[in-house]
Order: sequence, then C-alpha cells, then structure tokens
Amino acid sequence: MTADIDALLEAYRGRGREALLPALWDVQRAHGHISPENVHRISHVLRVPEADIYGVIGFYTLFHDAPTGRRIIRVCADPTCALVGADDVLHGLRDRLGLSGDGTTADGEYTVEHSPCLGMCDYAPAALVSQRGEDDIALPKATVDDLLGAWNGTYFTPAGDDGSVLLDPSLSAAPQTLSAYGDYRALRRAIFEQSPEEVIATVEASGLIGRGGAAFPTGLKWKFTRGAAGDIKYVVCNADESEPGTFKDRVLMEHRPHLLLEGIALAAYAVGTGKAIIFVRGEYPKATAILGSAIRESETAGALGAGIMGSDFSLDIEIRRGAGAYICGEETALFEAIEGKRGFPRMKPPYPTTFGLFGKPTAVNNVETLCAIPGIVKQGADWFKGYGTAESSGTKLVSVSGHVGRPGVYEIQPGITLRSFLDDYCQGVVGDLQAVLMGGAAGTFLLPHEIDVPLTFEDLRAAGSTFGSGAIMVFNRSTDLRDVLRRLGLFFQHESCGKCFPCQLGTQRQVEILERLDAPRAGDRERLHDIGLTMSEASICGLGHTAALAVLSALEQFPSMFDAEE
Repeated sequence: MTADIDALLEAYRGRGREALLPALWDVQRAHGHISPENVHRISHVLRVPEADIYGVIGFYTLFHDAPTGRRIIRVCADPTCALVGADDVLHGLRDRLGLSGDGTTADGEYTVEHSPCLGMCDYAPAALVSQRGEDDIALPKATVDDLLGAWNGTYFTPAGDDGSVLLDPSLSAAPQTLSAYGDYRALRRAIFEQSPEEVIATVEASGLIGRGGAAFPTGLKWKFTRGAAGDIKYVVCNADESEPGTFKDRVLMEHRPHLLLEGIALAAYAVGTGKAIIFVRGEYPKATAILGSAIRESETAGALGAGIMGSDFSLDIEIRRGAGAYICGEETALFEAIEGKRGFPRMKPPYPTTFGLFGKPTAVNNVETLCAIPGIVKQGADWFKGYGTAESSGTKLVSVSGHVGRPGVYEIQPGITLRSFLDDYCQGVVGDLQAVLMGGAAGTFLLPHEIDVPLTFEDLRAAGSTFGSGAIMVFNRSTDLRDVLRRLGLFFQHESCGKCFPCQLGTQRQVEILERLDAPRAGDRERLHDIGLTMSEASICGLGHTAALAVLSALEQFPSMFDAEE
C-alpha cells in the first residue's frame, strides 16, 4: 500500500504547495483518511512542512486525519432539508447503526456525520456518500435504506422555458454533449473577428453584473485585469456555491458544461491569459466529473487546449476540488485554497484584478456570470439588454426551495414580481405563506404582503431586501422560524474561518442566543442587534458582513419572537 501511495504522489512531484489539495484528495480517496505516515510522504514530495499540512486538513470539513468507516455518509440538516425530515433520516441512520451521534460503527463499515448544506435543496433531504476507492455520490431525497444500500437513480432539476438563455428546455438528466451544444461559435467569432478589447467592450455594454451576489460589473473587472501590469494572468471560475438555498450553479455545471467552458475561454481571451482554473465545491462530485469529461471532449475537438481552432490562442483549464469550506466562496479565500493553504480571506486592497491568484492579476467570476458570456458575444450587447430592466439586464437564474409546489432552478426576466414567480413558475406556495427568505442564508425575510416586489436588484434593494445570488427559500406557517434561525446561525458558526474576532466570536455568541429562543431572556433582542451590527461593520470579509442579516431581518419582521416572558 505504501508503494501505491508513493506512485500516486509521484504525479505531484515538483509542483509544490499548490498541489496540496489534489494530493490530499487522492490519498483520502484511497485510504479513507490521511494518516501521519501519508502526511510525511506528502510533505516530502511537495516540500511543504507537516505542520502546514495538518493545518490544511483541519481547516476543511471533508478531510479526515483519523480513520473513518469504509463508507462515510453525510446528511444535510440545514433549513430546507429539515423541512422534509432530514433530522429523522439522520437519527434513523444512527439508530440503525447503533450510533449515539456522529461517529464510526464498531466494525469500521460506516461513519455518519451531519453536514452543512450540500447544494441540493431542490431534492431535500440530501446526503453525500463517500466510499473508499470510489467516486463520491450525492443522493437526492435520501432515505435510510438508500444510504445503507446502493442508490442507482438519477435526478434532474426543472429548466427554463422556450425563451431561455442559460437553461435549455430540451435537456434531459444527461449533461449536454459538445455535438449537441455546438462548436463554440462565440469563441470562434471572438478569436477571428474581434480583439480582446472589443470583447470586453461588448460585455461592458451589455450591463452584465456578477451573478454570485456581489453584482460587480463584469466588463469592468475584465478591463482592470487586462490593463494590470504583468505577463502572467489568470481566470478563475468560482464554482464554490455553498450557501443554504443556493444551487443554480450546480445545475449549469451538470447540464450545460460546454456553455460554462466557452464562457471561461472567452474570459481568458479577453483578459489575455492561457490559464484558467475552475474551483468546484467538494460536495459537487457529479458536476466535477461532468466538467472533466467536457474539458477532454473539447480538447479532442480542438475547441480548447493548444492552438484553439487553428489560432495562436491556447488555453489550459484545470479543475480544483474544494474540501468543504463555505468561506472559499469569497474570492481571496478561494485563491488561498488553490495555493494549498487554509481558506483565509485576504485584506483588500490590493484587489484580485491586480494581485490575485499567486499574486498575479486575476479575473474571478462565478458560474452563472460566465455562462452568460457566449450569448452576449454571439448575439451582442443589445440582445442581452433586451431581457430584464435597465439596471438588471439579461435573464437571471433563481434557486427556489422550501414550501412550493415545484422547487428547482428557474430562469426569469428580472421585473416579474415575486408573487407571480411563485404562482406561475413554482406551482404556488404549499400551505399558508409565512415568509420568504430572499437571498439565501445571508438574506432577508419578506412577509406575505411584501411579495409583490419586482425581482430586480434595484427593486429588492429599495425594499430593504436583497437578490444576492438568487436564492429564494419559502416557509409556510407550519415552519418554526426560530428553528430556521438557529440552523442558519449554526451554519455560519461552523463556516466562520476564525481569522477575525468579530466573525469568529460573533457567530458563536449569536448561536448561543438563538438556541434559547424558546425562552428568550431580557435583553436578547438588543444583544442580537449589537452582535449583528458588529459583525456587519467590523468583519474582514463577506461571510462576517452577512452572517447576521437573516437574524437582523427577523428582529424587524418578527419582533415578538424575541420577547422575553414577563
């Protein structure tokens, strides 16, 4: 077995620290965990101190430095999964295996863990199964029998209508092949008919803003990156969506991989680089495998790789798998992870467009943003602006979960009201509506009388809400919102990286108070408000800035929930 590990690690010799996460994944897949002996071997091959390797293993949830069962079963019990019995699945699994909590069975066959959101809120309750020596499997609508047996089903998320830009209504459960997608016509047009500056100008004129939540103008980001000093530059695709309620990027990667790859290639051509990296969250094994196959398919056809389509433009696209850390959705923490470090966010400035991955100018965009690029380049800026509104141009993907008739990912034209969207797209609310959490875990609550708000960035902002990444979580009156807040609080506490005290201590203190909401103490309302404002104003990165948004919103929308008994 030692010889097998040595042979496995030989592929990483000479690559240094940036190969640490891939090497750790390979060792863990083979052995189920990363032993001290294998840490020593990795240290020798990559020339990384063992203490640093242990620091990385301990930072990422999906890595283990102690023996695990042959099969690791992770069950999501975050808000949406909890609505449909995830706790019963988790407890039933533990009972069946004779476990009192998270842990490993005496025979070493199973390890059971509660997991943060797995990005399958539309198929709740969800689970992730890792079996030694095999590829991980994400299980939708998981039952105890599924988790202990061999699940062989498929799942598919509803797509867009005939006017879709990003989603293809003809898609089946299988990913779109290159022959079905086309020959990367937008990339061909850009390479042979447009300069990089013209591509950037078209994207800028389209009004496309980032679809990951920050809403920064995409063309401006590319202009800054191209204009930055230095011969080495990077394009990074942020596919680390890890927030409860958000799963739209998973659908794009699993069903339209070539749309994403063409968007990445156009970004690379525009900013002037031959190197791109897709950082995929570790809980998306299916998307990771599909993207890998699509890259090989495109390279074979000459649409990616060296001398694309006979031109002098070449592009190498590499996939990096995350290891379970929501913080890596923050762009600078993502860079740290790719570089083989713990995912701590960096202070800004400098910004990624001048000092990004490996200290080089970097354009980082999320999956949905990049998937919009081929259509813009092929059809033009005015075509894209023909959808949506002046400040929210183009179509927008939204992830809907919770108490609706049909959860899933939908493509909308911004401007439709939330009420119309829930009724016309999602087959209505199941039960009597209590609240909608707009923007996901880091979002705000809307009450039933507030859902006539148009779904645009500007209208939601004016209403004191947020579009965020497009997550919509719907709760009817059977939902205990105190439990929802507690689970959201636990998520942010678990995912806080610990680099800055306002977030590290604030998320802990927030959970302590949320866990006693059944019997609030005098002053808890004020304590939560103060903690939330402190995190929002004093934290280093977006996680701390938004970790209290849902709680602060609940303080306004449901004040009686926090009243102490007289």
